[in-house]
Amino acid sequence: MTRKLFGTDGVRGMANSFPMTAEMALMIGAAAGRHFRREHSGVHRVVIGKDTRLSGYMFENALTAGLTSTGMNVLLLGPVPTPAVGLLTPSMRADLGIMISASHNPADDNGIKFFGPDGFKLSDEVETEIEALVESGVTPAEAGSIGRARRIDDGRFRYQERVKSTFPQGMRLDGMKIVVDCANGAAYRTAPEVLWELGAEVIPVGTDPDGVNINANCGSTKPQAAAETVVAHGADVGICLDGDADRIVLIDETGTVADGDQIMALMAARWAEEGRLRDGTLVATVMSNLGLERFLDARGLTLQRTKVGDRYVVEAMRRGGWNLGGEQSGHIVMTDYATTGDGLMAGLQFLAEMVRTGQPASRLARNFTPVPQLLKNVRFASGQAPLEMKAVRSAITDAEATLSGKGRLLIRKSGTEPLIRVMAECEDETLLTEVVEGIVAEVKAAT
Repeated sequence: MTRKLFGTDGVRGMANSFPMTAEMALMIGAAAGRHFRREHSGVHRVVIGKDTRLSGYMFENALTAGLTSTGMNVLLLGPVPTPAVGLLTPSMRADLGIMISASHNPADDNGIKFFGPDGFKLSDEVETEIEALVESGVTPAEAGSIGRARRIDDGRFRYQERVKSTFPQGMRLDGMKIVVDCANGAAYRTAPEVLWELGAEVIPVGTDPDGVNINANCGSTKPQAAAETVVAHGADVGICLDGDADRIVLIDETGTVADGDQIMALMAARWAEEGRLRDGTLVATVMSNLGLERFLDARGLTLQRTKVGDRYVVEAMRRGGWNLGGEQSGHIVMTDYATTGDGLMAGLQFLAEMVRTGQPASRLARNFTPVPQLLKNVRFASGQAPLEMKAVRSAITDAEATLSGKGRLLIRKSGTEPLIRVMAECEDETLLTEVVEGIVAEVKAAT
């Protein structure tokens, strides 16, 4: 079956356009409810969280209608980070967890992410089965078996306590000045409160959501405002989250940004020293910089690569029994603590290392020199398939030949946006630019 709804991370698109319409959300809710409703009698639950997008109200109601129509009881958490749904789904003995969010995408977009009863994201196979149910239709429950919906007021606080429990016992952040940019998203209350409760002086950025300003010139994809705030206030460090707080980038005291690769390098090396890094292995995607791989090799550690998507990182971690992984974009997955990427938890690990070593953020966030890497995104219209065009395929083949033995090339279609991502790495920056721009030009000509 060809998947029409599900992408790299659930269902995503512009609100009120296919597939992100209220009607489709109702159908998806009904299909997911039917798939996960257990055969035995008893309570059937689904936990729903959301970020701060205006359309979240619409999708929350539509999903609730679809789920309750199949007999599922719905527990509504309101605005919480995505990892909170991963945590609370098994904690509340739910059959299913749903996060309404388009992560780092603009406010007009939204998405539906699913978690199984174990708190982990669904496999491709399960998503395909749900999509098949959407197409075939779902028979609703009998009138007397329709589910109920209930607001859970303390879900955010349960999550905050779990996050704080991952910080070393007895350690505090007293005397530290921390800028935290919440992208006007799901962690706008959670992140500042956790840092303050641990003793930090908190300077908030992006904590005034209005439904349409999520990720707007703030957050992990646009950290400039936070970087300027760090320098202006003489802060020790900045933490930038995205709209649903499952990813992070760091800003050192000079205003320099550190991505997920640098954070993973620090954590892998530290955990290996402590004997905590299982099999000496870090899991990351094909997007992670070659410099990270060299850093790990020099320490006798292994980098296991996966295709792009934190879900695939987690699947590989579970198969191999590994406990640390992530993405260059800032998803950091620590399965000792969480079932999915958690930006705030990762930030606390970095802060703990600052406290433990007494080193400034600039020292801890620069673990290796990245190999020059260039990434360009090309947007295309619905229905187009630029990568199938002969001219584009030919340009890619020529570029691969040019980079052979000198670097690497990665071309992929985004699973969350209508974009073709063109990425290359090469020590020769002039050659790097020529290769990437050449492919970009061909893709644009084909769209």
